[in-house]
Amino acid sequence: NNALPTVSISGTSTICFGKSTTLTASGATSYSWKGGQTTAAVTVSPTVNTDYTVTGTDANSCTASATATVTVNSLPSISITGTTTICNGKSTTLTASGAVSYSWNGGQTTAAVTVSPTATVTYYVTGTDGNSCSSSTSQSVTVNALPTVSVSGTSTICNGASTTLTASGATDYSWNNGETNAAVTVTPSSSVTYTVTGTDGNSCSASATKAVTVNSLP
Repeated sequence: NNALPTVSISGTSTICFGKSTTLTASGATSYSWKGGQTTAAVTVSPTVNTDYTVTGTDANSCTASATATVTVNSLPSISITGTTTICNGKSTTLTASGAVSYSWNGGQTTAAVTVSPTATVTYYVTGTDGNSCSSSTSQSVTVNALPTVSVSGTSTICNGASTTLTASGATDYSWNNGETNAAVTVTPSSSVTYTVTGTDGNSCSASATKAVTVNSLP
């Protein structure tokens, strides 16, 4: 009696979802896989754990079979949290989760990154889990422009007189003398500079100043 061939299958037996692996049969002279392929090597891309069986035939027309299981690991589900709308000149911290290591398009490899964009931009991160499987996600950060705040009004007065200073360019105002109206009437006894901070509908703020010169009476 002729001995049966000793058929075996080699190749990567664990893959990430969406990837392929090449299984190679050996120990015989011709092969027939359960899927219909007749080459020694077959490339497969299963989406779930799958058994692959091959039958090998040797020169004596004796046959034997072998089976290999390909395990498919799911991809990590990556997400990004953090403030996604900021004012120009401010920063925000974006934190990735769902994996064990991370790589951002800016080169950072920490889960959390602090960014200070000057215009609306999209950040990308790739997360890799304990099975070396990776997936990516993105997050846009919107950058709102600062309001253009200005102050109008008479800037030179005589001692004892008043002037009305009016701020514009925002929706809410805060003066360094405690006033919160757009227009404030002041009666300084000496030259002084008034500062107002204006805040717009996006909660972005900017400041402006107005120097008031006080001339003494003759």
